[in-house]
Amino acid sequence: MAEMMPNARIFVAGHRGLVGSAVVRCLEHLGYASILTATRDQLDLRDQAAVNYWFRANRPEFVFLVAGTVGGILANSTRPAEFIYDNMMIHATVVHSAHLFGVTKLLYLGSSCIYPRHSPQPMPEEALLTGQLEPTNESYAIAKIAGIKLCQAYRTQYGSDFISAMPTNLYGPKDNFDLSSSHVLPAMIRKFHDAKVEGRREVTIWGTGTPRREFLHVDDLADACVFLMQRYSGAMHLNVGTGQEVSIADLAGMVRRIVHPDATIVYDTSKPDGTPRKLLDVSRLHALGWQHRTSLGEGIESTYEWFLANHADARGVVNS
Repeated sequence: MAEMMPNARIFVAGHRGLVGSAVVRCLEHLGYASILTATRDQLDLRDQAAVNYWFRANRPEFVFLVAGTVGGILANSTRPAEFIYDNMMIHATVVHSAHLFGVTKLLYLGSSCIYPRHSPQPMPEEALLTGQLEPTNESYAIAKIAGIKLCQAYRTQYGSDFISAMPTNLYGPKDNFDLSSSHVLPAMIRKFHDAKVEGRREVTIWGTGTPRREFLHVDDLADACVFLMQRYSGAMHLNVGTGQEVSIADLAGMVRRIVHPDATIVYDTSKPDGTPRKLLDVSRLHALGWQHRTSLGEGIESTYEWFLANHADARGVVNS
């Protein structure tokens, strides 16, 4: 297994996003000095010629492929073509360039939505492609499954050391708090915050509140990504999560206590719940020696503090 030395040239694709920024923070904390990044204006990751040119010029040795188009149920339902096109193109170009220009190792980051809607719980890695996907995020899931298979194909045909990790639901600093495209936890934080600054008591949550979800702080995911880059070289994709779950109703209660304790929660049952339950089997990752560190309560508190400090409109009424 190739060692990622402190002076290694490391490309973090998607460094400005929720996950990419956390990976950069983690690498900097560990003392890595040659972290390569490119903004969307500098490099369109959907353009194979542009990505080839960038790899030829910068010659990264290790690649964290964490870029992509992401969003919650609403975004997935209304922009399915964008979700499948952007994500398939991004992982295809970067993986192919990594092969062409001799990258030592690449880690591709997927999502727990790759698993069937009615997977066994907790969801083991072997559940992949054993049933129908959740309709509300099918395009995104198909793109991410293709990414896993792409890495495995390059490993089989060319011997490339390309690995894949599948995280559970993420949250943390630099999350997306736009209600039209955000995931459930940042959307809740935003809804409760809006209600507080506008003097409203009632906060509406989509669905019944009964689905159960697992949440991982993005700094813990970044730590797991670096851990896997240093210690894992298998063909099987690995789940990354906490192994702990919470109902949407209980999650809403936690956010209410932290953001707007006087709020009343109302459930809009005309809106979809999504997958009934999503809990990852993380036994393989635990066996390698990694576990999460941030509790959900601590993570929500620190994420809300980041939101207040970094969103200019957080001090007043937030426009939707």
